[in-house]
Amino acid sequence: MPVRRLLVALLAVVVLGGGVWWSNRHKKAEEAKPAASTTIQVLAVPEDQIAQLEFHRKGAEPAIVKKNGAGKWEITAPKTLPADADAVQNVTSTLTSLTADQVVEEKPGDLAPFGLKDPAASIIVTRKDGKTSQLDFGDEAPTSGLVYAKVAGDPKVYALSTSMKTSLDKTAQDLRDKRLLTFDSDKLSRLELTAKKQTVELGRNAQNEWQIVKPKPYRADGFQAEELIRKVKDAKLDPAISEEDAKKAATAFASGAPLATVKVTDASGSQTLDVRKNKDDYYAKSSVVDGVFKVSSDLGTGLDKGLDDLRNKKLFDFGFSDPNKFALGGLAYSKAGEKWWANGKEMDNSSIQQFIDKARDLQATKFVDTGFTTATFELAVTSNEGKRNERVQISKNGDNYFAKRENEPAIYGLDPKAADDLIKGASAIKPAAPAAPAKKK
Repeated sequence: MPVRRLLVALLAVVVLGGGVWWSNRHKKAEEAKPAASTTIQVLAVPEDQIAQLEFHRKGAEPAIVKKNGAGKWEITAPKTLPADADAVQNVTSTLTSLTADQVVEEKPGDLAPFGLKDPAASIIVTRKDGKTSQLDFGDEAPTSGLVYAKVAGDPKVYALSTSMKTSLDKTAQDLRDKRLLTFDSDKLSRLELTAKKQTVELGRNAQNEWQIVKPKPYRADGFQAEELIRKVKDAKLDPAISEEDAKKAATAFASGAPLATVKVTDASGSQTLDVRKNKDDYYAKSSVVDGVFKVSSDLGTGLDKGLDDLRNKKLFDFGFSDPNKFALGGLAYSKAGEKWWANGKEMDNSSIQQFIDKARDLQATKFVDTGFTTATFELAVTSNEGKRNERVQISKNGDNYFAKRENEPAIYGLDPKAADDLIKGASAIKPAAPAAPAKKK
């Protein structure tokens, strides 16, 4: 009998242990499963299928945005305006997968408690096939950061994040193109600036680099040209300007002193921006946007440039693309691998690099019409894998130094110390030190 009871007890322990093992294994398996998705799909409209958007707000005229024949977004109501493509895309990308935090009620008997009987705002999306989807926004939910919403044809009331509503509840002013000039900077071919009583025209050369073409052909400072374009491109209007402030701006512009006129030309044509200064403020009038607008002082000072401000003051264009050849004093230097050679002899890399650095940094302090006499120093540089060849001559006239680039009429006035340092750097170039003799074993 005791043996039988012992066997029964042992069997009970095994069964119990097996149950615990199975329970633990099942629990771990459940924990290992990915969490069930809590995403609640409210609306999903393929972005490439959206043809029109209507934005409604209680007590206001609706704003309508649609794609024109060229496939670009355009505001058609309450009046025709160019649309900001990025602003519209923020809306369309939100509509591709609109989700809710929760379903508040499956089939509410009354929408009034949610503010959805007479919605505060709505957006109607029209697809290319003519089908529409309407999303209504109601009151804010008691839970912070949520707002009630409903899709037409769906009885459910959802709770959406207020950030979703902010992304979709737009006005025409929110969606309009706020640029004063709407040119395509990637396709810009000409830029004409009239300021400081002179007109400078820039155009792109065969290498797609900016060059001054008027009043004479000169090398342009690429950084200054791009900075000028950036400031014009970033010039924005204030869409929320009141009617009274708009009248004040127009009056201030009319009585202001002309500061600059910039004309840009891209593949679609030319656009013009006139900027005037009245006391300490700047005002602008565009050829593509109605009205006059107060603009930043940054734009005003950025356009207040003359010819010399836009000219390239560097004597050499090789920049940080180190040359692979140069000729100096009748001797040709060439680079093979990491070593410099001249007349069959290895040269001291350090002295050559110091000289090249001085040539790279050499620039004009001013531009002059006269002063260059007989060249006393000449340097020819080959860089960019042999594609760029530059030759500069320097002359000394009294205590002053002047320089000219080959095939260019410009005369560069140099800082005497910089010119002296370059000439001394040339004299300091020396052969490489002989290799140390091998140690005897």
